[in-house]
Parts: sequence; structure tokens; C-alpha cells
Amino acid sequence: MRLERNNSAAPIFAWVILAVSILAVSSAGAVFQMISSVPPLLKASWRLQATSVILLPFAIYQYKNLDIKTKKLTLDKKNIGIIIGSGLCLWLHFGSWVWSLDHTTLPRSLLFVTSHPLVIIVGLWMIKKPVKKESSIGAVIGFIGAAIIILGVESEGNASLIGDLAAFVGAITVVGYFTAGRVLREWMPLFVYAFPVTFLASILLAISSIFQEGATFDSSNSILYVFGWLTAAWFPYVAYLAIGPGLIGHTGINGVLKWFSPLIISVCLVMEPLIGSIIGYFFVSTETPGIETLIGGTILIIGTLMVTTSQHESLVLESE
Repeated sequence: MRLERNNSAAPIFAWVILAVSILAVSSAGAVFQMISSVPPLLKASWRLQATSVILLPFAIYQYKNLDIKTKKLTLDKKNIGIIIGSGLCLWLHFGSWVWSLDHTTLPRSLLFVTSHPLVIIVGLWMIKKPVKKESSIGAVIGFIGAAIIILGVESEGNASLIGDLAAFVGAITVVGYFTAGRVLREWMPLFVYAFPVTFLASILLAISSIFQEGATFDSSNSILYVFGWLTAAWFPYVAYLAIGPGLIGHTGINGVLKWFSPLIISVCLVMEPLIGSIIGYFFVSTETPGIETLIGGTILIIGTLMVTTSQHESLVLESE
């Protein structure tokens, strides 16, 4: 089986869908920053609560149409455990990343949270699995870029090491989410998998916000209300996050895999920090990145691209 696609034969509308999907996914950080007065864990919960509402009818439809064998497999204790583990990873990923947006600059947060390909290589090193030379070089280059970014922390007013670290924790934890998805999505329908994982993460984020940020079930205070995303003040923002980056973005990316290779999709996603930073600069008036972030970010993206392309080349060769 080959994982390649004939990208040149893709219809124009497929390129449009891909472009819109990448823009939607890249805009999430800027929109989260627009919800500036709400505590980070709570607004992360809002995003996943809204996404869960959208996913639920699709999940019910797909589950009803499963055969008996697949339904039993879905309810198997081992697979339920994987779903719970995935939900825990998504909880930590969203919580740490959205928290980082309040404690460092948008470009730095996006650069660190999208560095998960480097995390995967480190994981392979730690468990002594073979890694392609190009991937190892790319990882080293990527971490050099990250070090340069960190050196410039004092030159950017809103940047902080703890914020950068939180974004990187988001990169680490999303690897667990991806790994669980890769295991279950071989046979489990998309929405049957995505709904319980997203719903569990939204509950955990709400509980975390109640204990750490003082969120309540008092609807009179929309800033701390657990279901505050349903109020007029915040609904447009959270609805966009759920429908734009959440549904259109990720569903669109999955949809165009019919025409594009996973490599093309992955390379486009590596550009998220650049696209997201531009969106933030024009729509949220974020500060211009410092020279260290610009240089280090470019090096980090180059390293991530090297890891991404070499890993996909290896996957294609192994499956031919």
C-alpha cells in the first residue's frame, strides 16, 4: 500500500478546502486571545464543550450504523481505557496550550505547541527505536531554534519561560492524543472516537477551572460561569472556535486526504505558527516578535519540516 497521492491531479476546490482548513486551524490562538477576560482553563473547556455538542449527533449516527462486532469492540475495556487516556491527553494539551496564550506571546506559543514532531523523535531516542539520520538532524536543528527563542524571552514584554514551557507541555501531551487516535481510528469511525474524547476533556477542564480559577455554576457572572460560552457575550467566539478550527478545520483536513498525501498536509500544518502569528498581528494587535523569536522560530520550523518530511518518506517506503 502506498501513502502517496497525485497532488497535481487534485481539483481546485480541494486546494480551496485545504487552504480554508489550514487558515481555520491557524486562527484558533488569535481567537482564544480575543476572549481575554476569561480564565484560560475555562475558555479551553468552553471550546471543547461546544465542539462536543457539534460532534454528538454525528457520533450517535455513526454508532447506530455500526455492526454488532464493532459495537462490542468499541465497548471493550481496553479500548475504553485508550479513549480515557486520549481524553486525559487532550485535557492536558488544551489546558496547557490555552494557559500559555495568557503567559507568553502568540508566536512563541504556536511555535512551541506545534513542535510535537521533535517530541516524537526524542521519544524514539528514549526507547531506543531506530530514527532516520535526517530526522535526528532535523530534531537537533529544531531544538537549537527553540533555544534561540528562549534566549529572547526578556526582549519581548509579554513573553515568559513558564508560558513557553506550558506551550511545550501542550506539544508533549498531544503526542499521546495522536497515538491513541492512530490505534483506534484504524477501525473506529471518526465521530465515535472524537466525541467521548472531546467530552471527557471538556469535563476535566471545567473541573480544573472550578478548583484553580474559581469557575462556578452561577450564570450571573458570564466570565466565570461553567457554561458561559452560551451567553451572548462569548457565544460568537466559542461557536467560531468549535465550527471553524474544530469542525471545518480538522474535518476539512481529513477530507482532502482523498486528494493530497499526508506529507502535504503535515507540511502545511507546520506553517501554522507563521499563519497564526500573522492572523494575530492583524486581528488581535499582537506585538511584533523579537529578533530571537524570528530567527529561532525560522530554525525551529526548518527542523520540524526536516523531521516531518523524512518521517513520511520512511513511512511511504515501508508500506510499498
